[in-house]
Amino acid sequence: MHDIEPYYNWRHQYTAEEDEKSPFFGRTYSEFEFSNTVYNYYIHPQWDDMGSRTLYVKVLFVDYDDGYAILEFIGEWNDAIENDIQTLKRNLIDVLLEHGIKKFVLIGENVLTFHSGDNDYYEEWYEDICNEGGWIVGVNFNEQVQFDFKKSRLTHFVQLMYETNWRTLKPEHFFQKIDHTYLE
Repeated sequence: MHDIEPYYNWRHQYTAEEDEKSPFFGRTYSEFEFSNTVYNYYIHPQWDDMGSRTLYVKVLFVDYDDGYAILEFIGEWNDAIENDIQTLKRNLIDVLLEHGIKKFVLIGENVLTFHSGDNDYYEEWYEDICNEGGWIVGVNFNEQVQFDFKKSRLTHFVQLMYETNWRTLKPEHFFQKIDHTYLE
């Protein structure tokens, strides 16, 4: 897991550590010191600790004018024991909402498993954005994670889809593709 880096090809356009509105503003990263783990496995130091012991995030891109954020995740999304959705909502999403972000792309290719809990924070997040044309889309979560999201009836709040070539797109084109697909 230590070799899996967050997507870095948009860093010339946006970095959360240089964004004064970001909760990760001012962070410095090492390429050599591994300290964060998912259970006993070290993860790449470029991933951001949002307060969960099992789930880490990277804010890949935020456009405050168009009101969207693209977030990438690694680890185990565990709402049953860790209440990761509450941690995510309080420590990152609420900050983005304060700055007008209403559309969220969640890239889950590196989310290994999902354990559901209450859906209260998903519902709260959805209610925060739904009246303003907002949405939450999970992209490229593995089949088991998608199955568990569906089984927990979270797809009312988080739409799931695949986008195999998102890395070849500029962030604004990736967002537009998701936005147009969501509107269809």
